[in-house]
Amino acid sequence: MNDSAPVSNQALQLIPTAPEGFKSGFVGIIGRPNVGKSTLMNHLIGQKIAITSPVAQTTRNRLQGVLTTPEAQIIFVDTPGIHKPHHELGRVLVKNAQTAINSVDLVVFVVDSSSPSGGGDRFIFELLKKTKTPVIVGLNKQDLQPNNYHDLDDSYLDLIGDRPWDYVKFSAMDGSGTDKLQQLITDKLDPGPYYYPPDLVTDQPERFIMAELIREQILLLTRQEIPHASAIAIEKVEETAKVTKVFAAINVERGSQKGIVIGKKGSMLKQIGTEARKQIQKLIAGDVYLELFVRVEPKWRQSRLRLAEFGYRVEE
Repeated sequence: MNDSAPVSNQALQLIPTAPEGFKSGFVGIIGRPNVGKSTLMNHLIGQKIAITSPVAQTTRNRLQGVLTTPEAQIIFVDTPGIHKPHHELGRVLVKNAQTAINSVDLVVFVVDSSSPSGGGDRFIFELLKKTKTPVIVGLNKQDLQPNNYHDLDDSYLDLIGDRPWDYVKFSAMDGSGTDKLQQLITDKLDPGPYYYPPDLVTDQPERFIMAELIREQILLLTRQEIPHASAIAIEKVEETAKVTKVFAAINVERGSQKGIVIGKKGSMLKQIGTEARKQIQKLIAGDVYLELFVRVEPKWRQSRLRLAEFGYRVEE
């Protein structure tokens, strides 16, 4: 299947003809919030393209990461955590995650095996039972399991029951077991072409990744104070021979949130900018000047118009 974003004519010229027996396909990574989906994709690809945070529901957009090996090209679709939505943004995110289940060649359902299965896991299991898409259940966080982990594993295996689903234990954090997961994914894909140039790691434009790296620092540095009320808009990017200048707006919903993001005498905003600039420099492999400003957009998460402006649309 080809569920990918359009590839430019220049990129098409860089896509080789796949050798005989080569495999390819789109793999959806789904699960409850904060089970390690983005960490897993970053590890498999070998480069940070999806932001991670201790705060749940970090991922907002369906982000495609591309892993090309001598055997296969795997296009990972990292989806928002499936949860009970409380606002329009949440409904859009959950709808997109559910759509991903039926629009990929294979689903990797990631669970947190350091704690027993719960209602959220059972809800996703029920969704998956209604799809014909093949499923691999990934028991993540095995590095955090206690000695008596068998009961924890069984709580998930019982949910699988007699379904023809494989399962793999691994740790996305330290990488143990992920090689087995990658091989199982490859084994389950059908023969297919290169969808992207072999050296490409994501289909998302640099501006999108820049915005996500800024949002990641807000999540990390403000924690629960600004949980998910921020949206980043890259206003302008100016490239020179010596430096890339990035101008970005941090949109929040209330004046009190603006004060928290700015901090005393601008200290928080400065810290966010400093840490985000370091990450963006890694992304573009060059010097970056980053200028941030904060503006209030009341109830933007409830507005379909504002959601669309910030890049959050329901995917068909």
